[in-house]
Amino acid sequence: MSTSRKSGKSPAGKSTAPSAQLFPERELRRIIDTVLRLAKTTGADETEVHVDETADSLTRFANNAIHQNVAEHGLNVSIRTVVDHRTARATTNRIDEDSLRAAIEASLSLAHSQPKDPHLLPLPGKQRYRRVNRFLKDTAALTPEERARAVRRACDIAIQNGQVAAGIFASGLQQSALGNSRGLFAAYRETHAEFSITMQENPAASWAKANAASVRAFDPQRLARRASEKAHLAVDARELPPGRYTVVLEPAAVLDLVGFLFYDFAATALEDKRSCLNDRMGKPLFGKNISITDDAHHPLQLGAPFDGEGIPRQQVALVDCGVPKNLVYSRSSAKSANKKPTGHGFALPNEYGEAPMNLVFAGGDSSLEKMAASTDRGLLVTRLWYIREVDPYEKVMTGMTRDGLFLIEKGKVTSAVRNFRFNQSILEMLRNVEQLGPAVRATGEEAFEMVVPAMKVRDFHFSEVTKF
Repeated sequence: MSTSRKSGKSPAGKSTAPSAQLFPERELRRIIDTVLRLAKTTGADETEVHVDETADSLTRFANNAIHQNVAEHGLNVSIRTVVDHRTARATTNRIDEDSLRAAIEASLSLAHSQPKDPHLLPLPGKQRYRRVNRFLKDTAALTPEERARAVRRACDIAIQNGQVAAGIFASGLQQSALGNSRGLFAAYRETHAEFSITMQENPAASWAKANAASVRAFDPQRLARRASEKAHLAVDARELPPGRYTVVLEPAAVLDLVGFLFYDFAATALEDKRSCLNDRMGKPLFGKNISITDDAHHPLQLGAPFDGEGIPRQQVALVDCGVPKNLVYSRSSAKSANKKPTGHGFALPNEYGEAPMNLVFAGGDSSLEKMAASTDRGLLVTRLWYIREVDPYEKVMTGMTRDGLFLIEKGKVTSAVRNFRFNQSILEMLRNVEQLGPAVRATGEEAFEMVVPAMKVRDFHFSEVTKF
């Protein structure tokens, strides 16, 4: 069951599409019960069912006007069967019994073709979950007309300042349910909203973005004003020589760098010798002001409080005062390491094992203004892009600055700077953090959302000017 449509628009740019609704939880449970009932007659030893439903809407704008409004509603049923220590998964977007039976049979057929897995564990039984409430009525009820009005006000700011605005305003609802033949059942639903805007004042541009469960958690006009002000400041950028600079990284820039660390805390990655933490656990690695937890229940996070097998997600202290202390475990990696699973496994079968998906960096009390004021000479970085890994063990990354790079002189932002390419070890960067801002929910373009602070970092390595 999947639909996508482009909604109608009035001459004023207002969409006429209705807001979406999700099935009640009992309907998802009914689908799972139907699959489990049908699977009993097929010879499967065990069966696991995931049901995922999304209802997303998107308003897209460019050249100071809305040019697209779309809404999509989809539901997928993913069925994993186990037979004779073999397992496989098949997926369908139809929920009639014939389609569900066909998916079960496809899963069994695939399972029979797999080699036996001597380490495959029995499905888990019933679990208890800590409740979270991330389904916000204000976001669920958000209409295309309301998104259009917010976009119009943002574009008005661009027009008033002789600029051109482009971006998106998206909102949506999603829910998931997981059940298996051993009696486990878990369900979760959330809302989400996102606003992203780029303001261009030739040849300069700047950007702002926010993402949250509640559409009231951010102000599109405030984001538009910030992007507009920085775009204007970015005109007539100076070219500076490459080298090592003190940088003030806004949260989006921090996120898109430290986001590349998330899989290094997986027990499977360490076991496979694919982690930068190999031979470094329990040793000072970052600065003493760096502490990291994985916390699915943090009030600024999104995501289910259970993992791909239905195990409750635990809060895990990954780094304490610069020292990597703990890893996250799936059921399989926990058994191999004689540990307890932490609820971070992906749905089986998979090749990755597990990973922390709700990273939270401890913050400080320095604002961006205080960080700049304490900097004799440095750079303010709005965000980064096109980031790629150069050295996995030292976590050296390369990429470029974008949408607002500014020179700080004697505590004040004085001018724009042409963009740089950087080659920088994240490990070294996190040893050189001098100040931290409050931890916030950050969103960028290279990593999924996390809770991170702004950072003032010394000796950040810029290798060349990018000429734009």
